[in-house]
Amino acid sequence: MAHDQPVKALVVAFTEDTAAAVYSVNRLHPENLCFVLPESAKVSVESSIQPKIEQMPRRWDWIGIADPGEFAGCHQILARSLPDLLRTWEVQPGELVVDLTGATPAMAAALTAAALPWSSRFVSLSPARPGSEDETIMMEGRACVWLQSNPWDEAAAVSRREVCELFNRGDFPAAAKLFHDVEARVSGGQKPLYHAFADVAEGYDLWERFHYRQAWDKLKTATKALEMASLWGGPPGLKAMLPGIKANAGFLERLVLDPAEVKEFLVLDLLAHAGRRFHVTRDPETAMAVLIRALESFAQRRLFQAHKIKSWDVRIEQLPQALQETCRTCYLEDIDGKYKLPLQAQFRVLAGLGDPLGQSFLREWPMMKPLLDAANHAVLGHGFEPIKGERVQQLYDVAVKLTGVSETSLPRFPVLSL
Repeated sequence: MAHDQPVKALVVAFTEDTAAAVYSVNRLHPENLCFVLPESAKVSVESSIQPKIEQMPRRWDWIGIADPGEFAGCHQILARSLPDLLRTWEVQPGELVVDLTGATPAMAAALTAAALPWSSRFVSLSPARPGSEDETIMMEGRACVWLQSNPWDEAAAVSRREVCELFNRGDFPAAAKLFHDVEARVSGGQKPLYHAFADVAEGYDLWERFHYRQAWDKLKTATKALEMASLWGGPPGLKAMLPGIKANAGFLERLVLDPAEVKEFLVLDLLAHAGRRFHVTRDPETAMAVLIRALESFAQRRLFQAHKIKSWDVRIEQLPQALQETCRTCYLEDIDGKYKLPLQAQFRVLAGLGDPLGQSFLREWPMMKPLLDAANHAVLGHGFEPIKGERVQQLYDVAVKLTGVSETSLPRFPVLSL
């Protein structure tokens, strides 16, 4: 008898073919075994199957079916009983094998529907046909073929579409989880592909939470795996998504490897992040907060790069004469004794030093002040009123104009269509 690797759990649909049930159990050596059968067949399991099992499972059980010829009743019983049993046995998605050899059509349909979330293989013994190239087994004088298939190899296409919708809505953790769920269930040759897809989703989730190095590592690894998969075809849309992911990995590389204390590419990422929060996840409160941080990071970059001023640790003598007393009296932190410039003061220092960025800020100030006031009064500012979407868009437009950043230079997350 051929032997497969032992399986975590096996569910056998049984009506009367004891030899086929014995063969399946002895071939697969399940750690956990469950028979789905009509009540009248329990005696056969105890008398004709159990004594012939070569290696008894650690745990076994059965689920009785009242009418094996009626789908609705079979499915109702299985849907109520099987999930609890598999959870008790700690069976994970992809660890269940289902033997449909002895199933009536109604039992087979009901068992497939109930077991699909945990299964990765469906097996059966069927009468051999002349010329068949499938594995042939002689059993009690009859020739049978051992057939096995994995419905998830085809069903994965439906899951891919669902994952793409989650990813494109910015729900990266949910997308990663669903990709891992599919990875656990598809056949071995497809597992690396879905693992790489999950790495992509996890990478963008890390990026969205500003864990840049970890995100870069994830996207680098995923890109190599997806490029390899694309050589063998892969699902539709795979080749189209690769250039965007590679470009994003390159952006993260420049951001991560920038040795400067104030990183040049951070403002680009923050502006792009604010845009995603506003347009993709429909979160204007967070978008406004990120926009203000983007403006500050641009001012910090200019102060540090052009004037060697750290906004978080200013030396009074670095500032224009007119602003030194204000800094001395208003911006001293009493705990660490450092002078720290708030957002407006950073731009005013730049203006006082003759920097074009600071002078542009003063020109835009009449338009910016009501927008910054709105941000200050928002729930994530210091107030109690939800921010209005048009205020976010207005400040975004001013920020792009003030910084001179081209929107084409901002990192764009890919739109998945697999």
